[in-house]
Amino acid sequence: MAREFIMPGHIVSGEHALNEAKSYLKDMGKKALLVTDEVMVQLGNVAAVEETLREAGVEYAVYSGISGEPTDKMIYKGLDMYRQENCDFLIALGGGSPIDSMKAIGAMSVNEGKISDYMGKTFEKKNPPMAAIPTTAGTGSEATQFTIITDTENDVKMLLKGGVLMPDLAIIDPRFTMTAPPKITAATGLDALTHAIEAYTSKKAQSLSDTFAVSAVRKIFRYLPRAFKDGSDVKARDRMAVAALEAGIAFNNSSVTIVHGMSRPIGALFHVPHGMSNAMLLKECFSFVMDGADDELYERFAYLARTVHAADKRDSDQEASRKFLEAVVDLCRLLEIPTLEEYGINKEEFFSQIDKMAEDAMASGSPSNTRKQLDAENLKEIYRKLW
Repeated sequence: MAREFIMPGHIVSGEHALNEAKSYLKDMGKKALLVTDEVMVQLGNVAAVEETLREAGVEYAVYSGISGEPTDKMIYKGLDMYRQENCDFLIALGGGSPIDSMKAIGAMSVNEGKISDYMGKTFEKKNPPMAAIPTTAGTGSEATQFTIITDTENDVKMLLKGGVLMPDLAIIDPRFTMTAPPKITAATGLDALTHAIEAYTSKKAQSLSDTFAVSAVRKIFRYLPRAFKDGSDVKARDRMAVAALEAGIAFNNSSVTIVHGMSRPIGALFHVPHGMSNAMLLKECFSFVMDGADDELYERFAYLARTVHAADKRDSDQEASRKFLEAVVDLCRLLEIPTLEEYGINKEEFFSQIDKMAEDAMASGSPSNTRKQLDAENLKEIYRKLW
C-alpha cells in the first residue's frame, strides 16, 4: 500500500548551522515573529538569532511569552503580536513549547474561531512560512505536522494536526542545546526515545519511518548518557540533536502509541513536563504491550534490543524484547527519572483523576495505534500500576 512521507522543506544541521541557514531565512519573508521564552533571552540564544537576522537584512519582533508548556492563552497573545507587528513569517527558538506555539500561532493567523475548535480536525489552510530552531534534543517538533496546546477551559492537552504545520526550515545547531541542564537533557532525550520506539512499533509504521526510528534509538542509547553527564560534550549534543530530528520524522509518519496517549493527561492535570511523564510510563506501558504480543511485535522489540546490544542472536525474540525493556528501565534510572510520588504528586488526587485521564487518552487516538487491542480499562490499570 502506498504511503505518504513528510519532512521539513529544508534541514540545515551541524555546527554553525544557524549561520549557514541565513540565506534561507532571508527568503522566507520581510518580517519575522520570533517565538521563544524568557530563558532563551537570558541565555543569549535570542541575541544570536537576532544578530543573524540583522545580518540577513530581515526585520523581526520577539514574542518571549511562552512560559512552560503552551496554552491557548499564550497562543492568542502571540497571535496579537504577529498581527500588530505586521509579520509575514515565523521563527521558533526553544524546546517543543515555542515550536508548537509557533505552529499554532501560524495556523490561527489564517483560520477563524478558537483554537479549541480544531481539536480532532485537520488544519488545511496554508500557514505562513515557518523556521524551527530547537534548543533541546527531544520533542522533534521541528519535523512534525503536530502541535500540542492546552485548552485551559477544560484542562485538556489538545493534539492538533495538519501537513501545513510542518516547518519549512529546520535548523539543527548543537550550540543551542549546550545550555540545556541535565534534567532537561534527560527528559527531552527520553521523549525522543519514546517517539522512536513508538514509531517503530506502531501499527502505522512504514519502511522509511523504520529507518529513521532505528537510527534514533541507536544514537540515543549511545549519546544521551554522555550528554547528561557532560553538557559540554559537543559530539554527544550534535548526535542527540540529530537523533531527536530523526525520531520526529519517524513518528510524524507513523504516529505515537500508548505512552504518548497516557502521558498527555498527566501533563495537563498535574503539570509534569511531557518528556518526564513519558519516561514515567515507559516500563508499565511497554510491559502491557509486550504481554502476549504477536510474533511481529516481539520481532520489532527484539530488533531494537539487538541494535543497542542489549541482546544478541542467541536470545529468542521474546527474551530479547524483555531485555530491551530492561535496558530502557536502566537508562531511565541512570538519568534519574523520578516516579510520580517522588515528583510530589498526591496519590489520592492522582487516583481520583484516573477515569478522566483514561478517557482523555483514548480520545486522543494515540493508544489505538498500538499493536495490541486495548481499551480505557486497560489504561486505568496501567495508571494504577504507576504507584
